[in-house]
Amino acid sequence: MASVMGAPYFDSDAYFWEGSDEPFTVKRAPELRNAMLLADLERYKSYLVGGSMISWEIDWNNWFDLVVFLRLPQDVRLERLHKRELERYGDSIYTNRAAHYKEFMDWARGYEDDATPRRSLLNHRQWLQTMHCPVLEIADDTSTNERISRILQTVHNL
Repeated sequence: MASVMGAPYFDSDAYFWEGSDEPFTVKRAPELRNAMLLADLERYKSYLVGGSMISWEIDWNNWFDLVVFLRLPQDVRLERLHKRELERYGDSIYTNRAAHYKEFMDWARGYEDDATPRRSLLNHRQWLQTMHCPVLEIADDTSTNERISRILQTVHNL
C-alpha cells in the first residue's frame, strides 16, 4: 500500500519492541516508543502506520485521516501466524522455542473470544469507535490487490 501511495510505512512493532537476541521479547518504554513514532510521523504529510496501537495512550485522531481495520477468519489468521513463526524461527518452535510459541499461539487464539487482555476484537472495536476519521473494515480473506483497491477507493472518496 505504501509503495502504491508513494508514502513511507511505519510498522508499530519496530517502535514497540526493543532489538534483542530473541526478537519480540523486550518491550520498549512507552514514552520512548511514542516519541520515536511521533517524531517520524511529524516529518511527513502522508504516511501509513501498520499494527495495533490501541494501548499507546496517544490521541490518534490528530494523526490519521483513515483507519483500515484488517481482519481474517480465525482459522486463516492462526495458520498464517503459524507459518510466519515457522519462517522466522524454523523447527525451533517445536524444540527450544516451544514454550514461547505455545504461549504466543494461545494468546492469538484468545483474540476472537476476547480472552486476550488488551489485544482483542472487542477492544479493537471499542478503540475504533473513538476514532473521528472514517474506518474501513476489511474482514474477509481477499487478495492484496483487492484490499489495495478497496482502500484506494475509500481514500478517493474522502
